[in-house]
Amino acid sequence: MAERVEASVTEGENTIEEREVGAMWELEQKLDQPMDEEANKLNNMYSREKGLSMLMLLRLSFQSLGIVYGDLGTSPLYVFYNTFPDGIDDSEDVIGALSLIIYSLLLIPLIKYVFIVCKANDNGQGGTLAIYSLLCRHAKVKLIPNQHRSDEDLTTYSRTVSAEGSFAAKTKKWLEGKDWRKRALLVIVLLGTCMMIGDGILTPAISVLSATGGIKVIKPNMSGDIVVLVSIVILVGLFSMQHYGTDKVGWLFAPIVLIWFLFIGATGLYNICKHDTSVLRAFSPTYIYLYFKRRGLDGWISLGGILLSITGTEALYADIAYFPLLAIQLAFTFFVFPCLLLAYCGQAAYLVNHKEHYQDAFYASIPNSVYWPMFVVATGAAIVGSQATISGTYSIIKQAVAHGCFPRVKIVHTSKKFLGQIYCPDINWILMLGCIAVTASFKNQSQIGNAYGTAVVLVMLVTTLLMVLIMLLVWHCHWILVLIFTVLSLFVELSYFSAVIFKIDQGGWVPLIIAAISLLVMSVWHYATVKKYEFEMHSKVSMSWILGLGPSLGLVRVPGVGLVYTELASGVPHIFSHFITNLPAIHSVVVFVCVKYLPVYTVPEEERFLVKRIGPKTFRMFRCVARYGYKDLHKKDDDFENKLLTNLFSFIRIETMMEPASNSSIYSSTYSVNHTQDSTVDLIHNNNHNSNNNNMDMFSSMVDYTVSTLDTIVPAGSPQNGVSFSQDNTIEEEADELEFLKTCKESGVVHIMGNTVVKARNGSWLPKKIAIDYVYAFLAKVCRENSVILHVPHETLLNVGQVFYV
Repeated sequence: MAERVEASVTEGENTIEEREVGAMWELEQKLDQPMDEEANKLNNMYSREKGLSMLMLLRLSFQSLGIVYGDLGTSPLYVFYNTFPDGIDDSEDVIGALSLIIYSLLLIPLIKYVFIVCKANDNGQGGTLAIYSLLCRHAKVKLIPNQHRSDEDLTTYSRTVSAEGSFAAKTKKWLEGKDWRKRALLVIVLLGTCMMIGDGILTPAISVLSATGGIKVIKPNMSGDIVVLVSIVILVGLFSMQHYGTDKVGWLFAPIVLIWFLFIGATGLYNICKHDTSVLRAFSPTYIYLYFKRRGLDGWISLGGILLSITGTEALYADIAYFPLLAIQLAFTFFVFPCLLLAYCGQAAYLVNHKEHYQDAFYASIPNSVYWPMFVVATGAAIVGSQATISGTYSIIKQAVAHGCFPRVKIVHTSKKFLGQIYCPDINWILMLGCIAVTASFKNQSQIGNAYGTAVVLVMLVTTLLMVLIMLLVWHCHWILVLIFTVLSLFVELSYFSAVIFKIDQGGWVPLIIAAISLLVMSVWHYATVKKYEFEMHSKVSMSWILGLGPSLGLVRVPGVGLVYTELASGVPHIFSHFITNLPAIHSVVVFVCVKYLPVYTVPEEERFLVKRIGPKTFRMFRCVARYGYKDLHKKDDDFENKLLTNLFSFIRIETMMEPASNSSIYSSTYSVNHTQDSTVDLIHNNNHNSNNNNMDMFSSMVDYTVSTLDTIVPAGSPQNGVSFSQDNTIEEEADELEFLKTCKESGVVHIMGNTVVKARNGSWLPKKIAIDYVYAFLAKVCRENSVILHVPHETLLNVGQVFYV
């Protein structure tokens, strides 16, 4: 009998312990729940782009010529020379090459990109990383797991839901199933991004060198070194102008490109009428078959030159952020495309009767009376053609930084009217040095053309692979349509790719080297970023430990506000425990600030901040999550600090106002506050009325057991818990806390950031040690600090050193 009693007592003690441990865990969850459970949709106050008037649409179509189509428009300068580098044997070969050019322009730029791929934009943002952002919203493929349920409530977080059992749902499940698939997807995206950076170096080099080389038609005795020198001078001038901004550059360059297209279209029409109207038979695809039948392998290799007729298409897609899609479609369909067809047909008509001018077909086909005006306009157009890829490179670098795939660089917003128009000084000068190196080294547009073609076709292949996922997961297209698009695209692009492989040793290796270096930088940076986030997640501090320290946190609470920056949107970061362990004091008000980027193009200002309280009110601890899209910029005049504190004040007013009306716990209320309209808020309580009543007995019974110093945590029935306060007490409490915060703000705001050093663990394999201890360490040293990006005043910055071993 005694044994049974003893066993019963033991079982009872175990049950009590289990209940107490469970209650302890529940307390911690109540004190610091993740914001994704509480955040609710704000009123849709974000004003989307208004419909454009016809006049504005025509104006933007005109301006897009200078930014989007300059690269594609300058291709006639060098296509036929790169197609026939060893001369033309048969006039029929010219007709076959022209037929290939016509259908390449029809299938790739017009049908595939302008009317299909460009629609796969993220609210106007184009490029491989914009597609990746779309995919991250429709499937859990992002390797940095910092997304929460609250992020999906943003008005700009648009996505579609796949029906259960559909092909899209199965594809999504397959993609999310293994981490290696997510990593493979990211590598494909980064490969396309790296090739676009290569385009930013090669396009200016070949465009400017081809344009200035035309002077040798009139001055055949001129040294090639002089042409190269003139090209370098023009390139330096071009990159030096970038800081004025795309808006100003667009208005300067658009008239030049307009005149350029009119010139090449009119000259092409003149040559067709004067030399040979029979070239129009090239519109029949039969001549493509006859071309390959007649030339065999040489004809197939010449596809590397034909490919240059569609270069600039990838820049077109990357640059759609600068202008509305409809403006870009109108400009290409009704102006750019017809002018390009006339230009190529005119050159072909001239070459049919003048095969010996294959090296300078463009300038040789120009009537002598307009040669010099055409030379001036061609040089200007080459400069504009370079602008298209330079602008596109800025856009993809900005996106890569936001995705954690590129070191932090300075990004300047250059237009008050258009949010997407930016300038990256650091990247600008790197591109300029690369252009000068390529131009001075090769001195030959043929080899640069081979390099250019390799970069272009790889970007197109990457875009096709990503479009398959977009059509399945985002558009929910039938698999037959996806199959048709994939087969046709890959058939054309793999044909071009197989041709450029033969020219790897003739300059095609250049973009591969550029891509390899860029991919190394991006991969190492992203890997270290993921590991840092994982370290923070695993080393975050328990809320029970924080509460055990009491309201003073076991330290001297000095007047002021401490903003502790962290990667975490929930939990107490390791940097905080490291700080209070080594210093005897902390500020009276502590705010954990998480600045995170989401896979959306922008976060409306009124939805940017999420604010919540951590722990009891006497602890004066808060959390603020500041959310940004990859298009958003930290401008110097944003006054991030004041906006954050304004949202904090609004949070306290609303929290205090709402408490008497509910029976919620005071420990974890979350608000998303519009700092411009304090009345427009959404209040989310972690615990509803019923769950609080059901769990309050267990909560109150475990308080004394948990931590003896938690004298500020009292049972729900106690009048001190804030639920049964009268209205007068509530107003007085609000005024006291706001006054206290204002006093702390006046005492000073200190930004506490982690000065983190990442090192490889002992015993790591050699490539990892090189990547982390040398490559990443160098990148972290030369990139911009977070404090600089957020424009934190140096005199209010406090760095806390810590070492992460990965």
